[in-house]
Amino acid sequence: MKIAEALIQRADAQKRIEQLRQRLIRSAKVQEDEQPPEDPQELLEEISMTISELTTLIQQINRTNASTQFDDKRTLTDALAERDTMMLRRGVLTSLITATQPQTRYGRMEIKEFPTVNVADIQKQVDDLSRQYRELDTAVQQMNWTVDLIED
Repeated sequence: MKIAEALIQRADAQKRIEQLRQRLIRSAKVQEDEQPPEDPQELLEEISMTISELTTLIQQINRTNASTQFDDKRTLTDALAERDTMMLRRGVLTSLITATQPQTRYGRMEIKEFPTVNVADIQKQVDDLSRQYRELDTAVQQMNWTVDLIED
């Protein structure tokens, strides 16, 4: 199995757990003299089994990412960390740009506000980070479809 396939299975397991959780909640309480729509104990067992499968998948994915060379300096785990923090940095800068947008003034007596940063420079940084993110993400996705999952 490739990493990408394991990631798809991980996402499916996470969705399945959430669906089971919602069904369990619906079955947790009933009115007097009524039966729950499903047996809560069976749902708990299925959730437990699915969580165990999810745990194994996450361990295998993490083990594979940590031992797979992304390039001569980084493992796949390192590249993923850089990708995640790149998106975090981009989000902070985008929020900064949004905060500098002019506010609507309804009269001349209202206080006029001015940005304290160069919005054009910040936008250029956002654009550069977006490009770097896309390039890194494309390389990561390509590896996900070529690297075999370590299933020890």
